[in-house]
Amino acid sequence: MDPLSDVLSLLKPRSYMSAGIDAGAPWAIQFPDQGRAIKTGAVVKGDCWLVLDGADAVHLNTGDCILLPQGRPFFLGSSPSTEPLDAPTALANNRFGYIRTVNGGGDCLFLSSRFALEGSQAEALLGMLPPLVHIRDQNGAASLSQLIARTMEEMRNNEPGTTLVLQHLAHMMLIQALRLYRDDHADSVGWFAALTDRQLGQAIQAIHDNPARPWTVEALARHAGMSRSAFAARFREMVGQSPIAYVTRWRMLLAGDRLTGSHDPVSVIALELGYESESAFSTAFKRMMGCSPRRYSREVTAGAAGSEG
Repeated sequence: MDPLSDVLSLLKPRSYMSAGIDAGAPWAIQFPDQGRAIKTGAVVKGDCWLVLDGADAVHLNTGDCILLPQGRPFFLGSSPSTEPLDAPTALANNRFGYIRTVNGGGDCLFLSSRFALEGSQAEALLGMLPPLVHIRDQNGAASLSQLIARTMEEMRNNEPGTTLVLQHLAHMMLIQALRLYRDDHADSVGWFAALTDRQLGQAIQAIHDNPARPWTVEALARHAGMSRSAFAARFREMVGQSPIAYVTRWRMLLAGDRLTGSHDPVSVIALELGYESESAFSTAFKRMMGCSPRRYSREVTAGAAGSEG
């Protein structure tokens, strides 16, 4: 798979809410902390203001889309100064696939999906994403607009199978929003920007294709078609860590997923991720993850069981 698909696979996003808000001015809703979740949204009609906890207000127009990957509380309304209702009150009895009318409706139609993240590495992986992704309609988001239109059609018609169709559409919207963000930030720094860089992107792809290979900076530089020193400096500048640190981090993220999602023994996971011994793997894992592999497996599994109860 490609690196973006790899990351999303470890996040294990599961759409369990897709709904719409048809609001009439003045209106405002305060949404609580989203927890281990990613929220996507799109303004289908009208405009509104988004205020993410700890950030400046953002004006959203028709066709604009947002992605909130880090679960922070946020405000959505006709004006940043409007007194908000809390979401449980404003959206009481909201149901999957339905459009909720607020204050009579007619001024703003907002579509949203919320993804629960089941992957044990969600917090670490979400650090690769900014707290807010704002995709403006004029950025050429035609493919995303088509998905939004299709979603609205499903919600309005509510045909048999709508729940499953909406889940698939929500996943497609999430991926398309991340693609558009990546393309729009090709000239910036960060993991997404590195993916769009022709040379660094090839090196990152090589790491993801074969994480168990005994990578060296020289070998990765050859994949990038660069000198060792130039590659190392550019990788650190763009990604924020050295190439070998990235290799280790990706191996540990894969290991964490295997430890909690399979019954494979630590020795097998260690070998498949390129470590010659279980002790060498355990040392690297503890250094990065803060505990031994077996303790990590027990604690994450126990935490998941507790949350289900």
